[in-house]
Amino acid sequence: MINPSHFKNMTDDSYSSTYLRRTPKQQRGKQRVEKILSAAAAVFDEVGYDAATTHQIAAKAGAAIGSLYQFFPDKAAIFNAMELRHIERVKAFWSQIDIPKIVKLPLIDMTQTLITATTQLFEDPVSRVIFVQFYTAPSLFQSIDESMTQEAIALFKSILQQRNPKLAETQAQLLAEACVHSNNAIMLAAFRHPDIDHRQQLIDQIPKLMCACLQPYVGDRLRDHVMNVMICPHCQCDHLSKNGHRRGKQCYRCKACGKQFINPALGVS
Repeated sequence: MINPSHFKNMTDDSYSSTYLRRTPKQQRGKQRVEKILSAAAAVFDEVGYDAATTHQIAAKAGAAIGSLYQFFPDKAAIFNAMELRHIERVKAFWSQIDIPKIVKLPLIDMTQTLITATTQLFEDPVSRVIFVQFYTAPSLFQSIDESMTQEAIALFKSILQQRNPKLAETQAQLLAEACVHSNNAIMLAAFRHPDIDHRQQLIDQIPKLMCACLQPYVGDRLRDHVMNVMICPHCQCDHLSKNGHRRGKQCYRCKACGKQFINPALGVS
């Protein structure tokens, strides 16, 4: 459904940044660039972008300053390379969302799946720092702008419309905007909080808030009524075949997991 490991290490072919002074060709060079970007994220997080220096970044990366300058002319170039890396990871995250499958989950499971995957995306220090800086120091950015948020809104709108095809266009847009903007605000507050436990507690509230907002429009009962699609109660797949009768009731067999059942509303065999 969503495989976060697919975008955790997607850097082997992602060195087209115009901000690189020299593009690494060998794996060793690519690893050095990765260490510099991760070190820069840590330094920017600790002291802020303005106070950070390339010498601090090189020291954090365990590299000589000359090694850093082989790839980046200054800290602005490092930051802009971090932007591009974050864009790649977000695009990979979006491409991993199996919308036809996820919309069939119970609403709380759907929202929890999305937020869990999003949180895993931001486990990467580069993505986390870029996310925070976008809302606290937007003037630093050259590659990321509000269009990325609008893309996220469009994606979530599509999820809502596929979950409830009868949902009005204007309502779907409004719900998508409310969820994306509120989620970003809570995550920003969480990532800026020094207590990691409290940070997680804040993030854990997001799926619950989303459910409260979305229930009247794409709630489970409404979704099932509108879509009128029989799904396997074991794996949520809709590739089913009729499989005889049991006590006068139609039985079904799931082509995905092979399990048999009667209408889930009547009980699972």
